[in-house]
Amino acid sequence: MIFGEFRCEEAEGVMLAHTINPGERRLKKGHVLTAADVALLRQAGIAAIAGARLEAGDIDESAGAAEIAQLLVGPNTETRHSYNGRCNVHASVRGVFRVDAQAIDSINQLDEAIAIGTLPDYALARRGQAIATVKIIPFAVTRDLIERCRALAAGRPILQLAEIKPRRVALIMGESPETKDVALHAAATRRRLESLGSRLAFALRCSHEPGAYAASLREALAAGCDLLLIAGATGTKDRLDMVPAAVVAAGGKVDHFGMPVEPGNMLLFAHVGPAPVLVLPGCTRSLRSNGLDCVLQRLHAGLPLGRAEIMRMGVGGLIRSTPEPGDPTVIEEYGGTPSVSTGAPQVAALVLAAGRSSRMGATNKLLADYGGVPMALRAVNAALASRAASVTVVLGFDAENMEALLAGRAVAVVRNDEYTEGMSASLRAGLANLPPGTAAVVVLLADMPRVNASHIDCLIEAFDPARPSIVVPQSNGRRGNPILWPREFFAAMQRVRGDTGARELLDLNRERIHTVELDDAIHCDVDTPDDLASFDRIG
Repeated sequence: MIFGEFRCEEAEGVMLAHTINPGERRLKKGHVLTAADVALLRQAGIAAIAGARLEAGDIDESAGAAEIAQLLVGPNTETRHSYNGRCNVHASVRGVFRVDAQAIDSINQLDEAIAIGTLPDYALARRGQAIATVKIIPFAVTRDLIERCRALAAGRPILQLAEIKPRRVALIMGESPETKDVALHAAATRRRLESLGSRLAFALRCSHEPGAYAASLREALAAGCDLLLIAGATGTKDRLDMVPAAVVAAGGKVDHFGMPVEPGNMLLFAHVGPAPVLVLPGCTRSLRSNGLDCVLQRLHAGLPLGRAEIMRMGVGGLIRSTPEPGDPTVIEEYGGTPSVSTGAPQVAALVLAAGRSSRMGATNKLLADYGGVPMALRAVNAALASRAASVTVVLGFDAENMEALLAGRAVAVVRNDEYTEGMSASLRAGLANLPPGTAAVVVLLADMPRVNASHIDCLIEAFDPARPSIVVPQSNGRRGNPILWPREFFAAMQRVRGDTGARELLDLNRERIHTVELDDAIHCDVDTPDDLASFDRIG
């Protein structure tokens, strides 16, 4: 490229360095002069202009920026139209940004003609956001320089987005006489999760005791939650403190305690099976940015997270200055409940838990322990952790003890005094007490302990209110439970009699059935002590 001042008679094909106004016409910077433009300049009395003339092997600034930008794109990133020597790379999904900083540095150091800027590594990017920009500083770049960029890129994804995906999150809140209002933790956590497209699926309060924390963890896992948060009644001070000890008692392992992020130094990271467990520091009662946000973003994006990754958060980890002694400390309070889309169909969950357990002998099977959680509680918790808009539980046999088991749960309890007539009586009682506006109901049997929230959500996701079908789970060619019924079938369901539930209705409406393939949990119902023992071994 030749840059300089060109006499007008030699200026055809030259790119203007600056915008000029010969007469009434405006010729912008970067415009390539034509013969007509040159005549206009001479007519205006302009003898020379500043600009650049491309030579063999030169590539126009915008085309060059576009080629280099294309070398950078990786998963979930895309380029946009180049202009004025610039081409941006954008996020095609919402996610956590990852960048090969060494590759960017190497390309930037090739020549001053190329300048690439990106978001910081691990930044949270919205869909459509610019995550990087490529600028060609002069009017052109050589083909040789672009090929050198290509060699450094080596075909690897220099920029990529790890997509944010929703998780089913449980929050366990410990309480003691000295506990601050746990509603702060619940409200702030709910909003944090909603900002990541997730939701607080399951909230439990428990006494500040190791056994209570461990039992709550088992409940959350049995309900199908895949990310567990614990707000202890007191802050954790050591790996052997009460809450981490309860995590270990529930079959978990402490991965790391502490992080080089302030606020958030005292966060503890653990696992129970594949489910991550975060023991929260007190600062998470506020919506101010803290270390929990960094960790939640990476977990939602499916990025590796362990001791090494946490301890590399130190650079940039001072999110705000630590208050000096005597400075006021603000604890922000947030109220409200998560917003619910008014356009979503209101699907209720109906748990039938009124049976007599006649084949279990003297034991009420619904109070029997399965994996550390009473069987009826597993069914109710699964419904609560699902996307069902409401949960109604029908009780009958041993109702007083069952009500005590469900105390504190956000469920509507219905007493079925005619439970000896069989399942149909419970079905009638439950349907009669569903909330107004219910578009469909998922009917769960409380003696199916391996059904969790993910099974219920698969049925809800398959429900189309515009073309309502009976959504039936299937595994290995066999139908199972629970089953989702559209509202139009409620009247017929209330006319059913006997102990077979609505099985006859299924046979009469086979053309309206939509099957969903699920696992064998939909077949595992407990009727006898042997059933309970065998399912517990494989569950």
